Amino acid sequence: MTGGPSGGPDGETAGSSDDEVVAELLGRRPAGDYEVVVRSDDGRPAVIANAPFLFDGTPMPTRYWLIDPVLREAVSRLESTGGVRQAEAAIPMDRIEEAHARYAAERDALIRPGGDGPKPSGGVGGTRRGVKCLHAHLAWWLTGGDDQVGEWTAQQIGLHPS
Repeated sequence: MTGGPSGGPDGETAGSSDDEVVAELLGRRPAGDYEVVVRSDDGRPAVIANAPFLFDGTPMPTRYWLIDPVLREAVSRLESTGGVRQAEAAIPMDRIEEAHARYAAERDALIRPGGDGPKPSGGVGGTRRGVKCLHAHLAWWLTGGDDQVGEWTAQQIGLHPS
């Protein structure tokens, strides 16, 4: 799929050219540290992993962010036709809640113990229960995350793992 992701996480820290591309894809400069963890077939960033806090200290609950425009649009179309409700009907709620817990634990492991102030909360997309955002689920699944909602989303938009 043109514009689709290739492989899994690449673990590369974003460089200056990535900063420009990520800003273009987000429509703004990133508000916190991030790293590119999945790239499109053409090498452009497709998924970024956000730090748990923005530059100003605001908690960032969403660890993985889907920035590939082709995938974002496909997921937006799915959401606009009831995809969130369909995903909740297709995936057992206990599996969704388990995914939220794994996601939160992965993000929270990056937080320094003893830090002051509010911490990020929730799981995928910042929620603890149900499905809030198919984009966030797909982004995590593309990095190799154990997320049945992300896998379901990939299937619905015709994306198959490489």
